[in-house]
Amino acid sequence: MSALEGPSLHLRGHVLLGDSRELTELWVKDGVVTFTRPSAPGTHQRTVEGWVLPGLVDMHAHVGLGASGAVGLAEAEEQARAHRRAGVLAVRDAGSPTDTSPLVHRPHLPRIVRAGRHLARPRRYVRGLARELDDVAGLPEAARQEARAGDGWVKLVADWIDRDLGADADLTPLWPGDVLAAAVAAAHSEAARVTAHTFSAEAVPGLLAAGVDCLEHGTGVPPELMGELAARGVPVVPTLLQVGQFDRFAAQADGKYPRFAARMRRMHENRYAQVRALFDAGVPLLVGTDAGTTVEHGRLADECAELVAAGIPASEVVAAASWRARQFLGLGQLVEGAVADLVVYDADPREDVSVLRSPKAVIVAGENPRR
Repeated sequence: MSALEGPSLHLRGHVLLGDSRELTELWVKDGVVTFTRPSAPGTHQRTVEGWVLPGLVDMHAHVGLGASGAVGLAEAEEQARAHRRAGVLAVRDAGSPTDTSPLVHRPHLPRIVRAGRHLARPRRYVRGLARELDDVAGLPEAARQEARAGDGWVKLVADWIDRDLGADADLTPLWPGDVLAAAVAAAHSEAARVTAHTFSAEAVPGLLAAGVDCLEHGTGVPPELMGELAARGVPVVPTLLQVGQFDRFAAQADGKYPRFAARMRRMHENRYAQVRALFDAGVPLLVGTDAGTTVEHGRLADECAELVAAGIPASEVVAAASWRARQFLGLGQLVEGAVADLVVYDADPREDVSVLRSPKAVIVAGENPRR
């Protein structure tokens, strides 16, 4: 290749491709990666040194949701930019009332993998966010429709507080087991995977029996079922930033819903031990912030720090937030000809996860957007 046709970017130092794949350099040309040393550099080639990772992934965020609920596309785009500034170059959008499909292929934004609308029942989730089904029998068809509307994912709300129980109100499952199984089968028939919001222990057996593909939060997964999750390779996205607020939610429920408040406090107090138990049992963990209503967008580094505080090794957290998540989403590995979605750091985040808070460079499809 001539000097004019040469690579635009040369990255060198420590290029982390996977759990046991590391190189000392790579080049970017026409927005894709090459590992072949060029015969001549590009006229305007720039060299960046450091620790290079495939772009980070927020596995649980809600682009299109803000502190007051649904937002317009302009604000949703700014939310996506907040993720990008944090080095997050792929977001699995775990349900949003805003149709963010126009953002999916917009230049310089993270790749957004959409799950369509949450599926819930009336008064059994945050008001205004979910598609609420009056008849539980409608769940399979609704799952089929959301599978067609999304990007290969369907999001089910599996449990929530049942206020109809009055003072005895607590988390209870939303769906009968046979309906849940039919809904998962319907989504699978549309080549979509199913993830489920679950706080409680009670909902987990039905979710496993139905064949769900991922669990969100997982605060109530009982120890006796962790081995089954591990054997099936069903990951959990712990969302510790969100679970860290359970004590506040409990305080809001005090007096009116004492059983629910007590359970939320137990899960808050046990949050680190629960995540460590999942890890020790071999359950795959992925990293997600639950950004949207109560967690700001762009805080993946803080979620990673929470996982380390729970006792997960930093090297495992970095892998879960980068190449393992990309592989799970089907975004592929960093190989010759892959889209150059990369993030560079001055130090090794596997040694100190706080490094993730300060990307040196964020490369989206071979370019380095400035805002």
